[in-house]
Amino acid sequence: MEKAMADAEAKVPDYRLLLSCPSGLSPSQVSVDFSERFDRIPHPDISLDNSISEIWDGRVQQNASLYNGTKFRYAGHIMHGGGGSDEKSHVCLHLGLTDYRTFVGTNLNPLWEKFLVPSEDDSVRCQHTSSPLGNGAIIETSDKRIVVLRRSNNVGEFPGHFVFPGGHPEPQEIGIVSHQFDKDMDPDFINRKVSQEMFDSIVREVVEEIGVPEASLCNPVLIGVSCRVLNVRPAAFFFIKCNLHSKEIQQLYSTAQDGYESTHLYTVSRNDLKDMTSKMPGCHQGGFALYMLMSLDLNFVGWSGMERSMWGFCSFTPRICYNQAWGMGVKTPGKEKFCRHPLPLDIAEEGTFW
Repeated sequence: MEKAMADAEAKVPDYRLLLSCPSGLSPSQVSVDFSERFDRIPHPDISLDNSISEIWDGRVQQNASLYNGTKFRYAGHIMHGGGGSDEKSHVCLHLGLTDYRTFVGTNLNPLWEKFLVPSEDDSVRCQHTSSPLGNGAIIETSDKRIVVLRRSNNVGEFPGHFVFPGGHPEPQEIGIVSHQFDKDMDPDFINRKVSQEMFDSIVREVVEEIGVPEASLCNPVLIGVSCRVLNVRPAAFFFIKCNLHSKEIQQLYSTAQDGYESTHLYTVSRNDLKDMTSKMPGCHQGGFALYMLMSLDLNFVGWSGMERSMWGFCSFTPRICYNQAWGMGVKTPGKEKFCRHPLPLDIAEEGTFW
């Protein structure tokens, strides 16, 4: 055990958890503050900031089909409630606007670390990066398998890696093309539309990438936001139950609208999923860690009575495990820590928890 702990501490983590919601948050528990206050701040080094255009122009020359689409920029969050047994948690996401060009020129810039500000506050640390908010879904089939895709070799980031289905919430889907566009609209109305797009977009991505009908999916719940250490790439993760058997999903995958983005669909057990994480991008490794924390939480909104009782075999309660997990690895209120133990369930299964 001591050697395993030492090895885990020595390994450079591939992700950080910016937000963990192990009980799962429904749309009514998630709001958005969408404002240009949360847009990227230009870097004071003018030559570094000018490299954004230089890198983009170079990429366009190599691939004329590149499109500079608009994305939501993640700039942090505020968590409310959850202190008492009857008090529901609520999170407000801080979102601005960015675009693919700025993402390529900051987060994917060979000098991306020069855009970072030394700070424990992630919103300050990444204030000069594009940081578009991606999303991913942990999909559980009716036979308790988890859906994983292998990315195509033709995609721009992490070709050939395992990932959870996902993509991005899209401003254009709700008619947002710029901040100027929404000047005359009610800010509360816009915030509600953006908040709903967080949930609508992940359902849309799942339907397009794996081919299942929308009616087969239960309502998604937000389980957190992870950030890839490499390129500080944030992604929101959701848990979704699907009422189809894994074999049915395998058959539907061949007709998926965006099937070209991946080469294979796997439906795997939790143990097999754990073995695949080393071949996932860091933000998706963080998605798996969020799923594990959710699995240890008795208050998760998606658990049935039987599923809750199945977790009762431990000599400790999952809620206690979760609290200890927060103390050992993920971001605690006011203090950021790296996830030194991305697979806490392994240790829990041995009968002890750190």
